[in-house]
Amino acid sequence: MTAWAEDQGIEDSIVTFVGDPAGEFTKACGMSMTHPGPPSVGIIGRSKRWAMHVVNNIVQHVAISEGPDDPAGDDNPESTLCPALLKAIAAGGNDEL
Repeated sequence: MTAWAEDQGIEDSIVTFVGDPAGEFTKACGMSMTHPGPPSVGIIGRSKRWAMHVVNNIVQHVAISEGPDDPAGDDNPESTLCPALLKAIAAGGNDEL
């Protein structure tokens, strides 16, 4: 995570990268990918593509990109990308990041 954070230049920003190597947070949030496709090719314990906006430990918005034939959300990740999250934050009336 440190190398990725350095590559993305997030030092001294509001962004925090947090790892979940054992998948405990992913499981607690109900975001484990349960579709049979990834395990059939050796990908075990993958997380869904998702994003969460949290303010003061209160979840404000959760977005998940997945579809019946696209469990990883690779074909249509837009709902979990920054523009969609910023729009959801503004629509929710809580512009606090």
